[in-house]
Amino acid sequence: MIFQFTALPGLKRRLPMALATASLLALTGCSQQQSSSDVSAVPTGDVSIWPVIKSPVTQDPAMEQAIDALLAQMTLPQKIAQMIQPEIRDITVEDMRHYGFGSFLNGGGAFPNDNKYATPEDWIALAEAMYQASMDDSINGIRIPTMWGTDAVHGHNNVIGATIFPHNIGLGAANNPALIERIAEVTAREVMATGIDWVFAPTVAVARDPRWGRTYESYSEDPEIVRSYSAAIVTGLQGAADADFLGDRRVISTVKHFVGDGGTTNGIDQGDAEISERELFEIHAQGYVGGLSAGAQTVMATFNSWNGKKIHGDHYLLTQVLKDRMGFDGLVVGDWNGHGQIPGCSNADCPQAALAGLDIYMVPTDAWKPLYYNLIEQVENGVIPMSRIDDAVRRILRVKKRAGLFDKPSPAQRPLAGRLELIGAAEHREVAREAVRQSLVLLKNHHQLLPLDPRQHLLVTGPGADNIGQQSGGWSISWQGTGNTNADFPGGTSIYGGIARQVAAAGGSVELSLDGSYQQRPDVAIVVFGEEPYAEGNGDIDNLEYQRGNKTDLALLQQLQAEGIPVVSLFISGRPMWVNPELNASDAFVAIWLPGSEGEGVADVILQDAHGAVQHDFHGRLTFSWPATPQQAVVNRFDADYQPLLPYGFGLRYGDADVLSDNLPVDIVQDEALSDLVVFERAPRSPWQLFIHSGEQSAAVTSSVQELPGLSSRTFDRQVQEDARRFVFAGGQMARFSFISAFPRDLRGYGETNSQLVVELKRQGAVPDEVWLGMHCNTDCQGAVNIAKALNAVAEGEWTQLAIPLQCLQQQGLTLQQVFSAMYLETKGALTLSLADVRIVAQQQTADYISCP
Repeated sequence: MIFQFTALPGLKRRLPMALATASLLALTGCSQQQSSSDVSAVPTGDVSIWPVIKSPVTQDPAMEQAIDALLAQMTLPQKIAQMIQPEIRDITVEDMRHYGFGSFLNGGGAFPNDNKYATPEDWIALAEAMYQASMDDSINGIRIPTMWGTDAVHGHNNVIGATIFPHNIGLGAANNPALIERIAEVTAREVMATGIDWVFAPTVAVARDPRWGRTYESYSEDPEIVRSYSAAIVTGLQGAADADFLGDRRVISTVKHFVGDGGTTNGIDQGDAEISERELFEIHAQGYVGGLSAGAQTVMATFNSWNGKKIHGDHYLLTQVLKDRMGFDGLVVGDWNGHGQIPGCSNADCPQAALAGLDIYMVPTDAWKPLYYNLIEQVENGVIPMSRIDDAVRRILRVKKRAGLFDKPSPAQRPLAGRLELIGAAEHREVAREAVRQSLVLLKNHHQLLPLDPRQHLLVTGPGADNIGQQSGGWSISWQGTGNTNADFPGGTSIYGGIARQVAAAGGSVELSLDGSYQQRPDVAIVVFGEEPYAEGNGDIDNLEYQRGNKTDLALLQQLQAEGIPVVSLFISGRPMWVNPELNASDAFVAIWLPGSEGEGVADVILQDAHGAVQHDFHGRLTFSWPATPQQAVVNRFDADYQPLLPYGFGLRYGDADVLSDNLPVDIVQDEALSDLVVFERAPRSPWQLFIHSGEQSAAVTSSVQELPGLSSRTFDRQVQEDARRFVFAGGQMARFSFISAFPRDLRGYGETNSQLVVELKRQGAVPDEVWLGMHCNTDCQGAVNIAKALNAVAEGEWTQLAIPLQCLQQQGLTLQQVFSAMYLETKGALTLSLADVRIVAQQQTADYISCP
């Protein structure tokens, strides 16, 4: 019974998926529509695999005539401006007034006035200013309202004080589309309260390999829940087509990322989905069937490729399949400079994307301006037909008109604007708390330890116990979810906070510690631990072993176990992971995923009430198979050889017998080759954190821009979004940036294999006489080499790799047994240096070798 998972009505096993889809969603059988652009393309697949979808939102002839009239008035520059979507850090209100952009966005970690603590009033003020500038025809000669898009992916997660819901992986475990629709309704209200029109959600990826860093944005490894959830979220955000569709309490939704982002080889973010077209549809496209059938108005193109071709430039998928076959008449928006990844393109020059069917270029950074002028020139030169531009702009205007943006008051004057009581409202938090309760999955409950009697003395410990940022994960205030404290979630509750309140109310007692220490011996220890926050790219891993090579949390569990204290493990994660040692060291084990700001929902389930009764039983079931080994990353429901540790659909209830022993296998078959130790790739990799130091001042780098007197750090796009950092040393005092771990790392294995510290960097301008690159182990324990000569030997502005043998650093005094800083660079001189990658590599051969002094 515990292995059973109730499927949604009408869903079958893999083979008849297309037929089940057609039945469930009332797909029509009409013929393929005329192509939406004049671009001819030889079909690259079998379009008959894809359904023809009858959207509940139909075209209004009067609206289409009004769009015709508006198009006839527009100049080419005005049309191109509708297709350009810059980011708030890279444009001003005057830019909006001059160019009249059709839309703009705030990326993760971008805030009005570049202020993380921008108030809801600040968000409204910027929305109002941009809107009014877009409607000012004194310069560009036309009045078309702009629209603001934001990544509200688990609540209005960029705004301080908003309700943060569990991430999608937890919501999938709840298997409750009605709850999902309520969550979307709440999100829409909080977004509308800040004057924003457009939400880049839902993500409908079907993650097939949990090594992918965006797995937590996926509801399931199987499409059945994804399809129904997509329809529910679109309805919750936009409203029903026959009711309050895109009314005053609703926002425009975006089904993303079309298509195959969860199916890339080895789970590599922005990688290649090397799969058949039937698999692409039956597994990875079901969320689009659900979302478009509910009337979704926008679709976001995906970064990834399909069988080697970048989808931002794939005419077959974007135009022939999505627009023509599936009948989608809304707009297709790109992802963050995704067009620049098409072969032959750059962020500033890419007619291929428009030709493929992209309607809006998401073009953050200052690349928006050359892209704008290049597109104008490419139309004038006949590279892009005017018919393709008119089709794109028609779609943009159609969405705006359906959303009522031409008729609604300005953002500051709309009914919900300024209703600050909606941000994190008590009734909204209650919905989130219910979602937490329904998302929890009980994996082990030895001797029926749970639910706990709150009248006992409980110890709550572990790094995640009182950490709302960790329990919320990525896309929480900041893009990666890092750099936050509990104070950044006003109104939220940590897991400890929820437990402590209920224990106190029941007459029990509770202690909090991070390391397992206590004043009074506890009756039970609740250990909260798990993954640190991450988002796309930065979350990719190559092995599912939890805390690989650095098992501090296991040591805590074993310490308590050795003392004879019953242990309840609450595991925070954005994916299933190999945790056999941790399971063995736990009497009860709960997958709590990334529950968001309402941590008390956990206490509602694991604690009895004051009278000893169950408050809420466990509800969640695994929608991702749980791995039996660290290497078992690709194990999915209906696989021919399906042998996970715990299967899809597993989840204990109170009273169920355990299926896991206390002696699960923990031996690991090691790879023959020593893997790279990645320190910085796009962002610092756990457990390393970036710090800057200047004189006597130090600061953790927690945002895209960080400054101290004498040293500044800023992210920029090298190949993909914010994947490199530029450091500017002012000179005059010693300044340094370093990658530091809170706990020492044992890197002796690298010292035994002639490994090297390899950095990829470039310099701009002059190089001072001394620039020291090294590693730090403890007080007066370090090794460093002056790389000034090597930097001067590289052409200015040219990326290069420099490699320093670890043996060289050991000769300088470095002890590899306890490394606190895996890399630092310091100088007293003025220097501008950009950094793209830092890693320790065994027997590196390609980098410029720096010999020991």
